[in-house]
This record gives sequence, structure tokens and C-alpha cells, in this order.
Amino acid sequence: MTLKRAFLWSWIGGLVAFAIVIMLSLPLMLTEVPGGISDHQSAGTAAEIDRIQAAWDAAALYGQARIAMIGDLVFIGIYGVGCILGGRWFMQSPKQRVRLLGTTTLAAGAIFLVADYVETISQFVQLVQRAGDDGLAGLAATVRPIKMAAWLASFFVILAALLLDRNSSRTA
Repeated sequence: MTLKRAFLWSWIGGLVAFAIVIMLSLPLMLTEVPGGISDHQSAGTAAEIDRIQAAWDAAALYGQARIAMIGDLVFIGIYGVGCILGGRWFMQSPKQRVRLLGTTTLAAGAIFLVADYVETISQFVQLVQRAGDDGLAGLAATVRPIKMAAWLASFFVILAALLLDRNSSRTA
């Protein structure tokens, strides 16, 4: 499989996985936690994590939260690897701007991968333990904006690189 094909399969596969995770998370928003997983990510304190998890438990959605977070862990890996592969592929372009976007994509993908795994693992540990932890909740809330910025950067930089590179005849 070529680098380009591996990049496209994992990046697009990551976007599909992201859509699935959103669908898995939707029932969690039907409780008194309107932001669902997003509220859990940004909670910041053990007390807020406990409140959110109690609401999910009361609505019989605790298992759904677990499934959504496992799906998130899968998405992170697929999408993050796709970004890194995309960055490597774009860095081989004969076009200087595309190579620069490739470097940016690779960096944003790596930052996303690390930050989102830190955030989601911190969340998942609290969910499995059925108890909030101030340290883990604070860590998840701290890395969340970094993860969001890296995800947005990786997504839009890849789109820009694909547009700039569309006329290139190189192979990888």
C-alpha cells in the first residue's frame, strides 16, 4: 500500500469513526448533562465528574458512556495516525507550500494524538472507577483546548494541502 493510500484510508476512516463516536454519544446528551462527553471532558473537578456520571447512571446510560469513550479511543488512533501519514506524504511534495503544510499536519496530528489520548484515558479511568478524581479531571480539562486546536489545525491543513497538491503528478 502506498503512503498516500494509507494516509487517505486512515484519515477518512478516522473521520468516519468520529461520526460514529458522535452518534454513540448522542444519548448521553438527553440527560441533565446537555454536553454529554464534552461536559465530562471539560469538567475539571471530581465533584463535577461525579455529578455527570450520576446523571448517566440514573438514566441507565453508564454503559453507553463506556462504549462512546472506547469508540473515542479507537477514533483517536485511526485519525491521529492518518494525520501523521498525511504529513509524511505531503512532506514529499515537489511544492514547497505543500511540504510546509505537511510538516504542520504531522505536528498537529502528533499533538492531537498525545493530547486526546491523555484526555480520554483520564476520562475513561474515572468512568471505570465510577468516581471522579481531581487530578485526572483537571488533566483532561487542561489538555482539552490543546486537543481541540490540534484537531482543527490538522483537519483544515490537510484540506488545504490536498487542494494545493491536487495537480501534482508525484507518486508515493
